[in-house]
Amino acid sequence: MGAIERNGFIFEPEYSVIEQNGAIHVYHEGEFIEEIKFTFSGKSPDLDGIERLVDDYCDQKGI
Repeated sequence: MGAIERNGFIFEPEYSVIEQNGAIHVYHEGEFIEEIKFTFSGKSPDLDGIERLVDDYCDQKGI
């Protein structure tokens, strides 16, 4: 799973299968902005779910 780019922002997801949680690190112009935490079940998070989290974040922040 690679980084997602939206309007100059980079979203880098990472996750732990053992702990069943993850985070999407948000960067703008190379600077860390914040972390979006999430949980999941199974062997990996749903890619569409991660896209939805990024979309929701962008909508909330007006990105």
